[in-house]
Amino acid sequence: MTSVANKVFVNKLVIASNNPGKLREIAQILAPLGIAVVPQSDFGVSEADEPHCTFVENALAKARHASRHTGLPALADDSGICVTALGGAPGVHSARYAAPPATGGGRDEQDRRNNEKLLALLENETNRRAHYYCVIVLVRHAEDPEPLIAEGRWHGEVIATARGSGGFGYDPYFYLPGFDRTAAELSPEEKNAVSHRGLALAALADKLRVESKE
Repeated sequence: MTSVANKVFVNKLVIASNNPGKLREIAQILAPLGIAVVPQSDFGVSEADEPHCTFVENALAKARHASRHTGLPALADDSGICVTALGGAPGVHSARYAAPPATGGGRDEQDRRNNEKLLALLENETNRRAHYYCVIVLVRHAEDPEPLIAEGRWHGEVIATARGSGGFGYDPYFYLPGFDRTAAELSPEEKNAVSHRGLALAALADKLRVESKE
């Protein structure tokens, strides 16, 4: 796998995110490919605007923004939880579903508020089905006309009581019937093998292998 990665990326790939949970998961999943990954914050790159209503458009905007400001290939993901009873919401608004706290509080406080809003909206719903969705976009340079795009879906349901201390975001409330655990109760290795982001990155790796043979 290392030769595939080196052929495509030379030696460094910028991750177009400042979300520590995402950075951790992406780095763990890409490590076997031998790719040196660096967060955009190391280059002083700010978060890109995400004005679009689809995951893929937002991911492309983020990847091009990071590549344009660093001159390096860039990888971005856009992901979120889509709840059936809410017509697919929070969707692309998952990270900031609730209004940010007036006094700050960081990512953990935002996650708490997001989950609080989601549970309130589902309080009287019997249909708790949901899925996480992730799209991964890789651009070789900022104006790349043929970005590599891969996606993954992870099906489960939203429960009313948090379980587990791992993961981030909605993970403590995202129950997986096949595991009888929430996403927050899985080990990082278990989660990376079956999660929306893990599936999308695995699909991306397959695309890289194909490209290396062309």
